[in-house]
Amino acid sequence: MIVVIAATNVSSENCDMKVRTMNKIEFVYRIARFGFLLALGVLALSALFATAAPVKTDARSNPKAVAINTTSLKPPDKGQIPVAFLISDGAVVIDFCGPWEVFQDVMIPGGEEMPFHLYTVAETKKPIRTSGGMQIVPDYTIQNAPPPKVIVIPAQSAPSSAVLEWIRKSSKTTDVTMSVCTGAFVLAKTGLLNGKSATTYHGAFGRFAMQFPDVQLKRGARFVENGNLATAGGLSSGIDLALRVVERYYGREVARKTAYNMEYQGEGWMNPDSNQLYASSPVSTAEHPLCAVCGMDVNPKVAPKSLFKGATYYFCSEDDKKTFDAAPDKFVTAIAPRSAVSGSSN
Repeated sequence: MIVVIAATNVSSENCDMKVRTMNKIEFVYRIARFGFLLALGVLALSALFATAAPVKTDARSNPKAVAINTTSLKPPDKGQIPVAFLISDGAVVIDFCGPWEVFQDVMIPGGEEMPFHLYTVAETKKPIRTSGGMQIVPDYTIQNAPPPKVIVIPAQSAPSSAVLEWIRKSSKTTDVTMSVCTGAFVLAKTGLLNGKSATTYHGAFGRFAMQFPDVQLKRGARFVENGNLATAGGLSSGIDLALRVVERYYGREVARKTAYNMEYQGEGWMNPDSNQLYASSPVSTAEHPLCAVCGMDVNPKVAPKSLFKGATYYFCSEDDKKTFDAAPDKFVTAIAPRSAVSGSSN
């Protein structure tokens, strides 16, 4: 075997190779550094856009939309936020007094005045008897009330057409029109909730589903928001929705401080789906019958009852019996999530 070794200028060739190699390394380094800086810029812009408030979508422009993203709300540069509490006979005290307490307790560091201006509104100035017999003289009527930026609608008596029109008209310029408990029935009667989702008092799920088939009922929601419309579950749920409104105006820390000052330890205002306990209603059985309308316990020995398709349905009152008897087929369908047959077989 013959091995031929050619003589070359090794040192010169190696030097050229090193120069070319260094040039390549420098080029790659510069490209990598440019790419790194470009990536940092993109990440910074992404973070900036991610922390910005999302674009507010008006649910009324898309009636088929059910879930609408809500955004932060801008308080006025000067003056207070007017909050109207719409009341009538039978208004449930905690439904409006709970949110009233929330809004009145909000304090903004460095603020010269309370951020919310609260007042009651009714169809007339006639004194109103609320739940438990409390008497209230409304501050304003629907004819002379200041334009509200927030409306609170508690459970109350059936609204007149004039009241419904006031809600429709006022809601065109509100930041939030909110119902509490069966106040959702009042809001739904305006037609503003059609095509949207909503919730109400758990004992009224069946009636609401039957009466407002164009509204998607969310069982187990503490509150539901759709653009400038919002509905809370029963009673104390209104406190959480009011705290949520405070959060949208002034941020979570102000809302948290408000709850702390109230000694309110509930955290439902930070979780709209925190009413899952009420997503499924108790099942009525022969041994433990429940009112087919509201789900409350009844005494079958004295409770009003109706026979429908071989099953006996019991009720808390004659009014509930009339509600059921008016359309039993629809009502049984509406209360189906509670149980397949919400009665006892004969």
